Amino acid sequence: MNTTNPDDEVPIYGYDKELRDKLEAKYDVGREQQARAYIADAIGAPVDGEFMDALHDGTVLVHLANAVVPGRLKPNASRLAFKQMENINSFLTVAAELGCPSHELFQTVDLFEAKNPGQVVDAIFSFSRHAAKRGFRIPPLGPKLADKQHRQWTDKQLREGDKYQSPLQMGYSGGATQSTEKVVFGGHKSIVRNADPFHRYQG
Repeated sequence: MNTTNPDDEVPIYGYDKELRDKLEAKYDVGREQQARAYIADAIGAPVDGEFMDALHDGTVLVHLANAVVPGRLKPNASRLAFKQMENINSFLTVAAELGCPSHELFQTVDLFEAKNPGQVVDAIFSFSRHAAKRGFRIPPLGPKLADKQHRQWTDKQLREGDKYQSPLQMGYSGGATQSTEKVVFGGHKSIVRNADPFHRYQG
């Protein structure tokens, strides 16, 4: 999963190194192999080498997007970094248009700088599910997305529902009430004026 020459790689320390180590420990090679095979089947070409290196310039992802939405994107083969990042962003745009939730996608730097390879793989899984829902020929990776259930209510059922009252609507909240606390509102209290307050203590 290392995407750079160790001699050229800038050493990382502290929290950044700890985060990188945790992400690498969680990386699932099996899921990577499934994502690699899915892309190869979709674009009709093998995805060779280190997975992040193969996706790095975004052209493979552009071809993947075009396999689902023909002619949607134009791959840019430039070696300029910002052009390669444009390819990646274009793929992410198509993925969002297909319905992939933002939390299932990745940030451009997650791929371009190999900061979070696991999230890149997760995004391919998400892309496959939403592509399949749009009718793409290749089966999705992971569980199939559930179809929304649209329930139709009859007028009679709606009227029956209007008759129901919950305990809260009927004024009961399970707490103290006038009855349980033996409080009588509106009652009268006898007041004796000029009474000796110490009378009850006298013998």
